[in-house]
Order: sequence, then C-alpha cells, then structure tokens
Amino acid sequence: MTDQHNIVLLAFADPAACRSALAQAEHLPGLRQAAVLERSADGLLEMGDSFARGAGLPTVGSGVVGGLLGLLGGPVGAFLGFAAGAALGNAAEQERGATGGAGLIVLGPRVADGTGLLVLDIKEESAEPVNTFAADHGSTVERLPADDFAEQVRAAEEAADS
Repeated sequence: MTDQHNIVLLAFADPAACRSALAQAEHLPGLRQAAVLERSADGLLEMGDSFARGAGLPTVGSGVVGGLLGLLGGPVGAFLGFAAGAALGNAAEQERGATGGAGLIVLGPRVADGTGLLVLDIKEESAEPVNTFAADHGSTVERLPADDFAEQVRAAEEAADS
C-alpha cells in the first residue's frame, strides 16, 4: 500500500473506549481528521469529540497574507487586509467543516445502538499502524477509499436537496 487516502472506520462496542481512543489516534501517521460517532442504547446518534490537523491555519494564514498586502495602504490597509484575509480563510474552513459533517451523517447507519465509531480521514503509506492501533483497542477496521466515500456523501447531499 503506497500513500492511499482512506476513510477508516474503527467500531467499538463501548462508546467510552471509542472516546479515549480518539486522543491516541491523533498521533497516527498521516492522520488528517478524526471524529467519534456514538449511538446511545435508546438509539440517539451523537457526534462526539473531533480532531482536525491544522485547524485554524487557513484563517490565520489568509489573515497574515491579507495584512502583508494591506501594508501597501498603510496601517489601516494592513488592518483591513488582515480582516478580509481572515474572513476568506474562515469561509474556507467553514466549508471544510460542513462537508465533514455531511460525511458523518452518511456514516450514522453504521453505528449500532450502544456503540461507538471512530472515523479517521488518513493518508496511509501502510495499513500496519492503524491495524495495530485497532488491535490494541479491540476494535474492528473497515477502510473506504476517500474518493468513493466522497461520492457517497455527494450522492446523499443531492438526494437531500431534491
């Protein structure tokens, strides 16, 4: 396996174990994003904690670039440039978050009552780190190619819009 972008699903019989595994999953090589989905014993689906590598960087980076460009207009230009750049970067992050949320909705039916699902958006050079992680936590592993998963999300969004 060479540098495959996957959505990896780790199923947990105990939602508490799923939540605690999230903090350790942040150290997996190639991890881009991770989130916990839990379903209570009475069937209520909740999105628990999540992690996104580089969260906030587009907002800050765009703000800095806008501020530097705004320096051409003096101190007020720098301030306005920073504000405009930060607003554009924040919009990009919001779009990323909305797409991620739609993806988690698609996964909801895979979470049985009283269980948890750890969802990893990861670029894997090898399956071994995630497989070892899953074995250490007593969870099962399912890999979905990221492109296939993105298509499922688009189809679900289109169906919801019509």
